[in-house]
Amino acid sequence: MKKLIIVCGLPVTGKSSLAEDLAKKLRLPLLSVDPIESAIIKAGFSRSFETGLSAYLVAESVAAENLKLDSSVIIDAVSGVPEAKNMWRDLSKKYEAKLIIIECICSNGTTHKARIKARVRSIHGIPEVKWADVLKRKSEAVAWDEPTLVIDSINDRAENYFKALKYVSD
Repeated sequence: MKKLIIVCGLPVTGKSSLAEDLAKKLRLPLLSVDPIESAIIKAGFSRSFETGLSAYLVAESVAAENLKLDSSVIIDAVSGVPEAKNMWRDLSKKYEAKLIIIECICSNGTTHKARIKARVRSIHGIPEVKWADVLKRKSEAVAWDEPTLVIDSINDRAENYFKALKYVSD
């Protein structure tokens, strides 16, 4: 059965690294919202709510094309708000794909803040995340209704990877 694998969570919780590791191992397409938004900005659009929404819509459209071809796909996106969650739910239903959700967290606030301060991604047009950005997104986030594997990035990366790999393979 084809799968729509959502790797989500607040910024700097390890979701992109985990999504990349899974995509490599499973040989699945990975659609990451931040690089898509960066490409939209490179095209000459100023960063805004609309460029972020557009990035989600591009990821949704490309995921739909893959699912239509019976290929599973991995999405790397915060997906904290109801509209994003509903986008993935609807896509899963439309293409009869199993929805698999992995939510990355960092349970230690001090560690999370330190990682945010130290991280440099240098993605064109996307500023580095600040702690205030994380707190804002956290205040807007809603829980998933579906079964969700929670991965805590304070745990060993290899341990988290194997846990996630087992979850998506079941």
